[in-house]
Amino acid sequence: MTEDEAVDEGDLLTIGVFAARARLSAKALRLYDRLGLLAPAHVDEVSGYRYYRADQIEGARLVALLRQLDMPLARIAEVVEAPDGATAADRLDAYWAEVEARVAGQRTLAEYLRGRLSGRNSEMYEKFVVETVDVPEQVLITEMRHVLAGELPAWIGTSLGRLEAGARECGGSTGAPFVVYHSDVSMESDGPAESCVPVADEAAARAWVEKQGRTHATKVRVEPAQRLAYTRITKAQVAHPQILTAFEAVEEWIPRQGLWMAGPCREIYFADWDAAGPEDAVCDVAFPVK
Repeated sequence: MTEDEAVDEGDLLTIGVFAARARLSAKALRLYDRLGLLAPAHVDEVSGYRYYRADQIEGARLVALLRQLDMPLARIAEVVEAPDGATAADRLDAYWAEVEARVAGQRTLAEYLRGRLSGRNSEMYEKFVVETVDVPEQVLITEMRHVLAGELPAWIGTSLGRLEAGARECGGSTGAPFVVYHSDVSMESDGPAESCVPVADEAAARAWVEKQGRTHATKVRVEPAQRLAYTRITKAQVAHPQILTAFEAVEEWIPRQGLWMAGPCREIYFADWDAAGPEDAVCDVAFPVK
């Protein structure tokens, strides 16, 4: 007698009966057992046959559906093991938000690559609206670092977080935080890049920087009033290398307006990054111009 042919023992169901009721294969159930996602209610010590309870059917179907979302096994376990339905739903929502953000980024990257491969750069640039804005003199607290493109997102988040926390001791922040690229940042070139937060009190800023020492290469810099040429982009467009199209669109626009670049490019982050969705505007890509 095989495992699938074994008879019910009391309230327990054989793997064959359980698989039929759960609309899954016995092979899938054995896999879920090995992965620790759905253990049998009982395993016969002599025969090794697996037995399940009827109330495990819903859990088996849930695991199968979550796998159809390409959810990693560790994340499936988090959903299945949630203490209640609301928590399980929240964990699913968190995973799916990550999927949508990844797909939005991949869609933008595909558009970038399609334009590159087809030689339609000018059409790509036309999607960006470029404008100018006059920015007054600003006192900045900054962090400078040599960083490659793959390390950039994490460093921007942590460095701006430190600087925004420090701004509270410097009279408060007076504008949107931004990152200046003093040289190319790519997978091969490491800048440097400079995270900047405008603050109200220069004397307090210098005192705060003095307390930091050399740990994060923190400095105070006074940036003169200037005009910026910029275009606004979404969270999905911020990813490298698709963000390069936005930079190039601004670069191409500047000389057509009789202007020239007067300083290094920058990314100005004006929105709540964590709260923003993939298609929400979060950043201005800008160049100082004259």
